[in-house]
Amino acid sequence: MTVRVRIAPSPTGSPHVGTAYIALFNYCFAKSHGGRFVLRIEDTDQERSDPIYEKMIMDALKWTGVSWDEGPDVGGDFEPYRQSERTAIYRDHAQQLMEASHAYRCFCTADQLKSIRNERFKQGLSTGYDGSCSRLDADESKKRADAGELHTIRMNVPAEGTCHIDDPMRGDVQFDYSVIDHQVLLKSDGFPTYHLANVVDDHLMKITHVIRGEEWLSSLPKHILLYQYFGWQAPIVYHVPLLRNADKSKLSKRKNPTSILYYRELGIVPEALLNFLGLMAYSMPDGQEVFTLDEMVQHFDISRMSLGGPVFDVQKLTWINQQHLASMSNDELVQRVVDWRLSPAFFAKLMPLVNKRMHRLGDFMQLCDFMFFSAIDYDLESLIPKNKEQDETRDTLQLFVWELEKLTSFEESHIETAFNRIGGLQQWSLRDLTGSARIAITGKKVAPPLFGVMEILGSDLCRNRLMEAIEKLGPLGKKKLAKLEEKYRSSN
Repeated sequence: MTVRVRIAPSPTGSPHVGTAYIALFNYCFAKSHGGRFVLRIEDTDQERSDPIYEKMIMDALKWTGVSWDEGPDVGGDFEPYRQSERTAIYRDHAQQLMEASHAYRCFCTADQLKSIRNERFKQGLSTGYDGSCSRLDADESKKRADAGELHTIRMNVPAEGTCHIDDPMRGDVQFDYSVIDHQVLLKSDGFPTYHLANVVDDHLMKITHVIRGEEWLSSLPKHILLYQYFGWQAPIVYHVPLLRNADKSKLSKRKNPTSILYYRELGIVPEALLNFLGLMAYSMPDGQEVFTLDEMVQHFDISRMSLGGPVFDVQKLTWINQQHLASMSNDELVQRVVDWRLSPAFFAKLMPLVNKRMHRLGDFMQLCDFMFFSAIDYDLESLIPKNKEQDETRDTLQLFVWELEKLTSFEESHIETAFNRIGGLQQWSLRDLTGSARIAITGKKVAPPLFGVMEILGSDLCRNRLMEAIEKLGPLGKKKLAKLEEKYRSSN
């Protein structure tokens, strides 16, 4: 048997370090067994998926050094590897389930579903769907569908019994079917949910082992049922621990920078990032803390993975990065620095922003020093525009961060639109908002044109510098944050 594993990111945002974390263990497992590592793009969320994000994810993973044997860009025996191009396959399999009475059409509207959830909550039951549409007459169900009535396709779940899961890392895990929702398999737009596409693709692509985050453990009973309904052999599934913030909560961009691109722009080398992510849930046999990807593959044994909640400690990452930098020759280190920030291409981007402001060549570095610093230093008072309050400034910068998160294209014109929208929402002048943001991003009251600076720095670095400014102004508590989020949502 050839070992086959996969990573299946959704292109709905900036590439997350959690994607690299899961990809790393799949890669090491495949290579240590002489197997195949597959990249599959889960782009069935048509509202949030974007080809720009897909390219960003693939470029970021390539930068780390994790490469795949099959995928959208390299092809393979099981094409296509993009789920949006496989919708006919999922519809056929959903039809097979309905013909075998393992699935049914659901015509309930959003309001009806809300009412069902509320009623079940009052009764002390799980708030999942009650399966009412599963009791529709087959002919009536088909007639309503043929008439064009919007519907989803849900899976049938036994009302009683227990699902036993043998997780190699966790032993016997049990779930009562009574608390398992009648999962939607096919949405009303004809696209599958994760659950159907995941199972169908893993089977058709002959995936033998699945290594994924522990947040999917509760979904495994649904997947096991689907394998049983189709009459297929399920792969061996491992659920690895989630990356955590210092307070043990799930790693989130509100508390830690989570984008692979952020760490690249910060000057973290890819070897160090993979080394650090490996230590999050794995230990080398000799306790070695600094190692290469090849060394990890050579010694990889999945039984050595830990179930503890790994804390994403940026200080530890910085230390590991320093160890890798120290091991490089001078020539290699020079090349790394040139590739990072001293390349002609990078200078060519900067020069149009400062060419009219320079009196001497030495002025260049003084004008652009913030482009090369890992941390920006400035006084708290400089963040707060005249006649504005500290809390108001914090809230406005937070709204601006959320607005920047929406941008799939981080170009000057889009950045300017984001400034204008949040300025209008907060009734701030453009001058006040750009003044505060300029301090947060450059540390300077006078700097090269801000929109151009932000485009060159990139979304992740800009947003994280703004978040550091928000922390300096005073972190938002849960109640204030929720109120601010409601204001932002209602403005869209």
